[in-house]
Amino acid sequence: MFKNFNDLADRTLNGEPVTPEEALQLLETSDQDMLDLVAAAARLRREHFGMTVKVNYLVNLKSGLCAEDCGYCSQRLNSGAGILKYSWLTPEQAVEQAQHGIKGGASRVCLVASGRGPSNREVNTVTQTVEALKEQHPGVEVCACLGLLKDGQAETLSDAGVDAYNHNLNTAESNYESICSTHTYQDRVDTVERAKGAGLSPCSGLIVGMRETDEQLVEALFALRELDSDSVPVNFLMPFEGTPLAGTWQLSPQKCLKILAVVRFVCPDKEIRMAGGREMHLRSLQPLALHVVNSLFLGDYLTSEGQAAKADLDMIADAGFTVLGAAPGADAPTSSEEMVSEPYEKVDLGLEPALRRRGAGTAVAPNA
Repeated sequence: MFKNFNDLADRTLNGEPVTPEEALQLLETSDQDMLDLVAAAARLRREHFGMTVKVNYLVNLKSGLCAEDCGYCSQRLNSGAGILKYSWLTPEQAVEQAQHGIKGGASRVCLVASGRGPSNREVNTVTQTVEALKEQHPGVEVCACLGLLKDGQAETLSDAGVDAYNHNLNTAESNYESICSTHTYQDRVDTVERAKGAGLSPCSGLIVGMRETDEQLVEALFALRELDSDSVPVNFLMPFEGTPLAGTWQLSPQKCLKILAVVRFVCPDKEIRMAGGREMHLRSLQPLALHVVNSLFLGDYLTSEGQAAKADLDMIADAGFTVLGAAPGADAPTSSEEMVSEPYEKVDLGLEPALRRRGAGTAVAPNA
């Protein structure tokens, strides 16, 4: 076991990975020692990513209308959440949405569609979008997130210019049956492996706060390390009304920050992204989290609204960071309770996700 956080950071920088037992010990850090943990994790972040923040932008190509029963998802089968529902955006509509994020400083556009997985015809629609987007913005990275992939589909996406594929493990294998019955944990692993086999950069991460134990969280993190995911998005459960996990509040800002620090220790050289739910769970600790993570989504998410895009960009600058890819000295783009010990006990913060009512699928300009 390590003597202190800096000792563990030294070991990690020297190529000695943390163990599951050590990761669990880090998760149990007291609030009093939280800043020391963050400072040690920040050393790893700076070693691999300096003081840059990668900005990503989501385009929801198809909203709702999903036959899967993932308990955390507002787009799930029979969801009672009042989300926007629409079928596929045309390539022209998708590119128009993506351009808002690119103008806001995003160097990666994430094209997402609900559903179990795409048909070959739907994959072709995505490839048309990618080709049109890269024709206008050849330097932008494109990450696709379309669900479970069939044989050959990852290769088609790669040939069209897709750079990465996102498919989150979401939770530990030992917890998976509690959140979904229409597909398996192994199905998700297989899709990530298909993406890797086609030369796509694997992007796979977590949703935390789904009644998992600390031990299960550590289990999931080490599975991601074994999977060698290049990018690890960390989502914080948004407990939408009308879903089975509505009313589930087990995260405090301090707990979220500790989780991000542990992710950095387990995956020291990977892109770690604070993703959905950061505004409602990290809240005023978001700028501090930038010293651990090196990536975020700009603006809105798939079915919920994020904080104003300008507030995100101001936060990055105010914390002393620069947007990855921005010219040196350039101005930032200017478009538009302590965790409870019992994991099933409710911590009611009196918050609800703000449902998205702008951007893709509406006549209102997106948040970027």
